[in-house]
Amino acid sequence: MKLLSIFSALRCVAALLAFTLPAMAQQATREKGGLDATGPYRVVENWFKPGVENWNQPVTGVAVDNPNRIFVVSSGQQITEPGSLILGPDGATLNPVRNFTPPPILNPTHEHLILVLNADGKVVEDWSQWNNDVMLPHSVVLDPRDRERHVWVVDREGDQILKFTNDGKKLVLRIGEKGVPGTDHSHFNWPSSLFIMPDGSFYVTDGYHNTRVVKFDKNGKYLMEWGTKGNGPGQFILIHDIAVDAQHRIYVADRGNNRVQIFREDGTFLDQWPNIPNPSHFLMMRDGTLWLVSGAGNRIAKFDLNGKLITYWGMYGRGPGNFDDPHTIDVDSAGNLYVVEVFNNRVEKFVPRESADKTRLVGKKFILRGGLK
Repeated sequence: MKLLSIFSALRCVAALLAFTLPAMAQQATREKGGLDATGPYRVVENWFKPGVENWNQPVTGVAVDNPNRIFVVSSGQQITEPGSLILGPDGATLNPVRNFTPPPILNPTHEHLILVLNADGKVVEDWSQWNNDVMLPHSVVLDPRDRERHVWVVDREGDQILKFTNDGKKLVLRIGEKGVPGTDHSHFNWPSSLFIMPDGSFYVTDGYHNTRVVKFDKNGKYLMEWGTKGNGPGQFILIHDIAVDAQHRIYVADRGNNRVQIFREDGTFLDQWPNIPNPSHFLMMRDGTLWLVSGAGNRIAKFDLNGKLITYWGMYGRGPGNFDDPHTIDVDSAGNLYVVEVFNNRVEKFVPRESADKTRLVGKKFILRGGLK
């Protein structure tokens, strides 16, 4: 009995050590202080190198072709100082963080609208050949199933959707009429984003003034639409982005109402996630979660598909790794994260930390394929 007691005591000591030693080791390696501003990532300081002296124009969209080919779109307006440009006629409505009248733009430009960056953040292509065709590109989208890797640009103030070859040499599709707003089947009024389905059809968020979601077939033929202005189910104040999950549920960023709404493919309302300040952009992930950008919150947040918040990070500021109205995010095959910020006038690159909690990394993007799963 005495021998058994000794063995029992030794087992308890071993179990205690097995629990406490890893915890002690973790505490020993954990840095003191900090506010988790960049979460599981480290920022690559001064990564964005536009090659323009005194670059001072808002960056609005990013889409990764591969880790050495990153598309970026910009408003092309040199402004008086960071934070002085309002992306809309009513700052209080379109960007509740900044309720003020912006100063006049000094020396406005209309260039550097569509750029291609390499892995070091340097501009390797400037699609200046399209400057006369584009007014203010709001987002850029690539279809991961498209072997030709066409580049889609949503020209907000141009009221049009443009589809280019990957090298930028040809415009292969235009929907809408440049600078001519409308509410019919062939016009937009400040569209914001789009999502491409496996069959080539696509949804456009005609979101700033028309507050509707419009669906087209792969050739750009109008199919259907839904949405009116308001705060009820299926109504919107400002639609900013759209995503689709494996069950073909449509997630719509109702930015003006500070919520996410969810629909069937035919526009039937299913659910909403309230109290999300200024939802700007989505990334649907392979693990069945959704990353969401909160522009007003200066935060990137991870949700399950029932709307439960899992984790988040991000902090307002001007310094490396901070945000001032993050607008769009994308991730490359190496796990690097790219964030564009409207009022910091830049795109930042975040690299996963070696010790990162993988559940807090953005991870692998979900690619919708075929029919319902």
